[in-house]
Amino acid sequence: MKDSKGLKDPKDFKDSRRIKKKVNNLKNNKQKMSRTNFDQLLEAGCHFGHLRRKWNPAMAPYIFMERNGIHIIDLHKTVVKIDEAAEALKQIAKSGKKILFVSTKKQAKDIIAEKATSIGMPYVTERWPGGMLTNFPTIRKAVKKMANIDKLMADGTFSNLSKRELLQITRQRAKLEKNLGSIADLTRLPSALFVVDVLKENIAVREANRLGIPVFAMVDTNSDPNDIDFVIPANDDAKDSIEVVLNACCQAIAEGLEERKAEKADEKAAAEQAEEVAEKPRRTRRARKDEAPAAPKEAEAPKEEAAAAEEAPAAE
Repeated sequence: MKDSKGLKDPKDFKDSRRIKKKVNNLKNNKQKMSRTNFDQLLEAGCHFGHLRRKWNPAMAPYIFMERNGIHIIDLHKTVVKIDEAAEALKQIAKSGKKILFVSTKKQAKDIIAEKATSIGMPYVTERWPGGMLTNFPTIRKAVKKMANIDKLMADGTFSNLSKRELLQITRQRAKLEKNLGSIADLTRLPSALFVVDVLKENIAVREANRLGIPVFAMVDTNSDPNDIDFVIPANDDAKDSIEVVLNACCQAIAEGLEERKAEKADEKAAAEQAEEVAEKPRRTRRARKDEAPAAPKEAEAPKEEAAAAEEAPAAE
């Protein structure tokens, strides 16, 4: 509304501010949309905990209720924790660091292997090699040994060996491949650990804690969350539950890797542009240097013609 002088009413300004605030809030809510939702987790069975007699009291903040002697996990807290863990994993991946996925239980083996391979991260699904983190150089030697066997097989060095020796080497190679094949590309200590079933993988968690490596983990009601940096309270025994949580986390890691690629491409383009800008003055200087000697030559030509004209009458 305008008054007699043609000025807007102050109420209109207030209304427009309120509308802008609402629009901004809606935008922020869209940006902060959670990667999972309550119904999705409920359908996957993430809410089922262990029997009451097996519970760990440290998990009390994440337990919603008890039904038929079984604890029920609060899925609202699980949604929040998944988002926190996913964001942290995204930042680690964006910085170009490796995340080691660990789970040796039957339900999670195939899922871990599939998801970790899809995003190019190392994983351990067989027996956890004791001292893998705290005694990493020794593990690297075993991986190098496996690579050397492959190299010698390709060269044909083993063709002169007897059948028995060759069989022993191939068995040794198969054993190394089974236990360490998935971490062959891990040339340095991982920057984070993602664990399914903290109770079963307690050695891996302890090694990570000793070295100060952050641990992301699916923690059930029978486990201790105090040693975990990013707790995801969820059922770690159901295949669907593990898959839902891993999907959200791996999607975040994939986003981080894509952002890293985009940043690298932008940096490369900026560097090329800077080189071009720096090259322009150099080109102009070279062009001027090339033009400078041509000018005296042009000035010398009339002098030579004049000298030739003078010599001609003298000869006559």
